[in-house]
Amino acid sequence: VALGDLIFWNSHTGSDPSMFFLSGIPGLEDMHLWISIPFGSVFTVALFGNCILLYIIKTEPSLHQPMFYFLAMLAVIDLVSSANTMPKSLCIFWFNFREISFTACLTQMFFLHSFTNMESGVLVAMAFDRYVAICNPLRYTTILTNSVIAKIGLMALARAVLCLIPLPLVLSRLPFCKSHVISHCYCEHMAVVKLACADTTFSNIYGITVSFFILGGDIIFITLSYFKILRTVFSLASKEERLKAFGTCVSHLCAILMFYFPMILTRIIHRFGHQVAPHIHILMANFYLLFPPMMNPIVYGMKTKQIRHKFFFLFQEKNI
Repeated sequence: VALGDLIFWNSHTGSDPSMFFLSGIPGLEDMHLWISIPFGSVFTVALFGNCILLYIIKTEPSLHQPMFYFLAMLAVIDLVSSANTMPKSLCIFWFNFREISFTACLTQMFFLHSFTNMESGVLVAMAFDRYVAICNPLRYTTILTNSVIAKIGLMALARAVLCLIPLPLVLSRLPFCKSHVISHCYCEHMAVVKLACADTTFSNIYGITVSFFILGGDIIFITLSYFKILRTVFSLASKEERLKAFGTCVSHLCAILMFYFPMILTRIIHRFGHQVAPHIHILMANFYLLFPPMMNPIVYGMKTKQIRHKFFFLFQEKNI
């Protein structure tokens, strides 16, 4: 950080407790402009890809099926998640606009973590969809009706909101008499908690508990679903049937790996990797927020024939 920025922050953090400052990527401040190029490119692709995906699902009648309704939910979550953090990060990189009000910071933190948990819930719903489609194909349409799909989506939303709303409420009551500089590109829970000058045991334990039970429980449920799916697939008579059945799960498996693997790795490094440089941690934290929203439309577009054909048809129409 430039010396002028440090002087500015030190002279204002004590006088205005409602204002905080995001540092961007500590140690790489001189490279912020260059870092903004891949960040901005990935963000643009994510916005474009998910908007196109939602449009295709809405306008293509053959895609009005449970699996694609869940995919539409995933696209909306990815749009909100990336739009929640990236505009402010790009403002830091391009214009050095680091100020953020405490209320805006708590709001960003709430949306960040609640939509992460919501995406995990939708991935569980998609695993259930694949389980029913492969293990109970004759009952697929009777089990996953439109009302059931809507209830699953509302349950994922309610779970995320109810479990995450205590975090900003507790933080809003803590005093922040230390530095108001958040060592991050956005208001991540643990980065904000570190600035409080009071006992933060409840916030720390609650954050870990929510992550362990919600995300851990979702991973267990997905694993059990795919255990039953594999058992059913291997019981099929021909190799072609097995490949066809399992091929319907490939896109979902890619989405699972792209979401959970970088997120778990980032959280492990954040809590236990004290030897890891801060800029590595923050780059990885941004990676797990940006990579899935960019890749999900690409993976599903490549693996789903209806989406792929509709996409090419749209661009052929424009060229004509």
